[in-house]
Amino acid sequence: MPAPLSPENIRNAPKVLLHDHLDGGVRPSSIVELSDAVGYRSLPTRDPGELAEWFLGAAHSGSLERYLETFGHTVAVMQTAEALHRVAAECAEDLAADGVVYAEVRFAPELHTERGLDLDQVVTNVLEGFAAGTARAAAAGRSIRVGCLLTAMRHAARSREIAELAVRHRDAGVVGFDIAGAEKGFPPTRHLDAFEYVRQQNAHVTIHAGEAFGLPSIWEAIQWCGAHRLGHGVRIVDDITLGNDGLPALGRLAAFVRDTRIPLEMCPTSNIQTGAAESIAEHPIGLLTKLRFRVTVNTDNRLMSGCTMTSELATLVDTFGYDWADVSWFTVNAMKSAFIGFDERLALINDVIKPAYAELQA
Repeated sequence: MPAPLSPENIRNAPKVLLHDHLDGGVRPSSIVELSDAVGYRSLPTRDPGELAEWFLGAAHSGSLERYLETFGHTVAVMQTAEALHRVAAECAEDLAADGVVYAEVRFAPELHTERGLDLDQVVTNVLEGFAAGTARAAAAGRSIRVGCLLTAMRHAARSREIAELAVRHRDAGVVGFDIAGAEKGFPPTRHLDAFEYVRQQNAHVTIHAGEAFGLPSIWEAIQWCGAHRLGHGVRIVDDITLGNDGLPALGRLAAFVRDTRIPLEMCPTSNIQTGAAESIAEHPIGLLTKLRFRVTVNTDNRLMSGCTMTSELATLVDTFGYDWADVSWFTVNAMKSAFIGFDERLALINDVIKPAYAELQA
């Protein structure tokens, strides 16, 4: 008999996470302690439990812009080498405890230089933190590999500099380049020189697109900027129509995304908070999964969304009736789409992921 699809069993199953923000997953207790260390006095509360509730409530605004404002507090306490190392190490430990065996965690180095660190120092301390957290997780019996994505802010003018930074540190653990921030009014084509540089260097690109803005954002990200993956990509559903017979018809962009297997880094809970979807039941992930787009499931910001990979998958199971084969499919999709070498991806799929899910389904 297959194992029950309980939260505990989902937590113990191997999972892959491609879209998780470092400054969106800080432990509330660490925020309080780090605020003391740097003299930051603007937290809404100093009680870790209350602080967690505040972040969750503030993020449930239905506005991406309001959602992004909550990061002011986490970024403020991540301005020293010690803080960056600690947050990264705790991130790796927390993900491993949630059963994640491979993760790509992203952050914007340009946001962490207010106290004198240069960009290279910022990246080095985060990478060293991931290594320390990975080692501590292994000692606790949980194996995880963490890759780092460097994000440029789409409203700023440092994207080429961050792209060069990503390439400079790719042999140390940086696996790709991203842009993030408010989509409306800041199209990805403003950063063409950065994307051209990354592609010329044979490096990887993921772009936040199709979350708070529609098909033009997705089209530019793919056809102008060369995105290998789409961060969210929710609005690709706008290019799918239901005919009189009830069957879905794909427009040219949606068909291209599906045909070329461009991965969608979907974050259901976060999308509800920012207004990209009305509810989990109405989230496009249901239709896109049915149509077999390259769907992956992600957390986005574990602090703001009050979620884990376990809770995201458990919610989808409860809402759409998914079984272990579906959870395995999401996981293999994500591992296939990771920005590490083919042999490394294949080893995790064949040696870790598939055997574990085969046992759960037996």
